[in-house]
Amino acid sequence: MKSLNLFSIFDPTVLTMNFYIPLNWLSYLIPLMIIIKFYWKSKFPMMILLTQLFLFLLNSFKDGLKKMMNIMLIFNMLFIMIMLNNLLGLFPYIFTSTSHMIITLSLALPLWLAINMFMLIMNFKKMMSHMLPKNTPMILSWFMVIIELISNLIRPITLSVRLAANMLAGHLLLSLISMSWSKKSIVFIFIILILLLILELAVAFIQSYVFTMLFSLYIKETK
Repeated sequence: MKSLNLFSIFDPTVLTMNFYIPLNWLSYLIPLMIIIKFYWKSKFPMMILLTQLFLFLLNSFKDGLKKMMNIMLIFNMLFIMIMLNNLLGLFPYIFTSTSHMIITLSLALPLWLAINMFMLIMNFKKMMSHMLPKNTPMILSWFMVIIELISNLIRPITLSVRLAANMLAGHLLLSLISMSWSKKSIVFIFIILILLLILELAVAFIQSYVFTMLFSLYIKETK
């Protein structure tokens, strides 16, 4: 019976008194309450951490967005939003929204459409030039254009699948190990779970960074 309920950790509702109540959605108010409460306290540890995080992102993206620093705030907020959703999923009774394709695709698709619409309107010739790499033999030109076009079209899908799959795999692994404990192996299982939890914290940060960094590289192509 436990195996049948394995995917219940990704259910946005909680079963209470035989009623499914969407209490998990209320968890997204937690970061807002914490950030707003201490927003004006510049010496508060969380605000210091956020400041250092913003500086790290600024240094990471400045090479690709030298002349487009006015959109840097969008990337900061995108990174913070994805990372908070990833981290919230590690708490009990809180489902991970970024493990659902509908959420990750709704983040990737509008941004990808905005980038391509900007290229079509502002610099159509440059967009077409990206479809054909330099020094491509004439006999392979049409084939390369088709490959580049397909690779561009599947970008939002690959981004959303990468984020959702990584978050899904980690949470499933934690659930499987937590279900296989016994009295004799409880200490060993506890140590394994702690190590996996630390790994999931790293994955939450890395996947947020990769998702945001790839979009900054896509925008770099529009310059």
